[in-house]
Amino acid sequence: MRKNYITALVAATLVIAMSFSVKGVVANDDVSTSEKDQSKAMTVDLTNTTRVVLETTFGEIEVALYNETPQHRDNFVKLVEDGTYNGVLFHRVINNFMIQTGDPDSKDATADALLGSGGPGYDLPAEIVYPKLFHKRGALAAAREGDETNPERKSSGSQFYIVTGRRYSEYQLNAMIERLGEQSKAMKFQSMARERWPQIEALQAQGDTAALTSLQNELIKLTEEWYALNPVQFTQQQIDAYSTTGGTPHLDGSYTVFGEVVRGMDVVDKIQNVTTGKNDRPVDDVKIIRAKVIK
Repeated sequence: MRKNYITALVAATLVIAMSFSVKGVVANDDVSTSEKDQSKAMTVDLTNTTRVVLETTFGEIEVALYNETPQHRDNFVKLVEDGTYNGVLFHRVINNFMIQTGDPDSKDATADALLGSGGPGYDLPAEIVYPKLFHKRGALAAAREGDETNPERKSSGSQFYIVTGRRYSEYQLNAMIERLGEQSKAMKFQSMARERWPQIEALQAQGDTAALTSLQNELIKLTEEWYALNPVQFTQQQIDAYSTTGGTPHLDGSYTVFGEVVRGMDVVDKIQNVTTGKNDRPVDDVKIIRAKVIK
């Protein structure tokens, strides 16, 4: 009964969500001074950032670590300096999406080994600085367990991925915002409904359909009010990046982005184009031979 009822509530919410207005991605050319200042504040300053070189079997990749995510920056440097990344494989590679590495268990792993669960024995608190730090092409981000088992979105202590992604048209970005908005409203609605399960179950037991309908309408209203204050939208930086060089916008706000590639995207592209087999693992091993901090 509980499952059936929440399904009905969510379905109703999604129907209404489709009629909600969402902000598009096309920026107004006539922007105010305050908007320009805000845009400047959203720009990442790469000066005085820590740089790390990943020497791979395909060449060197140099990354800059953001100062906005100090825990991830310092942890990454620690792992580089203690040799954790030396010899690890790129164990998950998906063309036009990302390349993932950092599993200590992948060192000298057999061809049939199931990889992707290894780590240093700890997680990191999320440092999601969104929308300033987002999943543009070349972004360096922390892998993690899914929301079902990791609602706090803690990062893996060592595994990370580099975004390749793809380019999106204005129409595609607007459509994505609409889908993400609907998902955001549905998740909020479900969260509020779960908080009211005792009330819902009591009304079901009483057969009080009118009260259940009233509760549903109340939750829809609260969802509308919440979304009006928390709309899904893209900044000008996101629009420019996703429409020109590309990325993976559907991951934004859910994973910690803590750096970006500043040299060697051609190497990243070579890795993303390799032949892969089971679980998206390259058929021929691709590894980080060694990693080193250069500044």
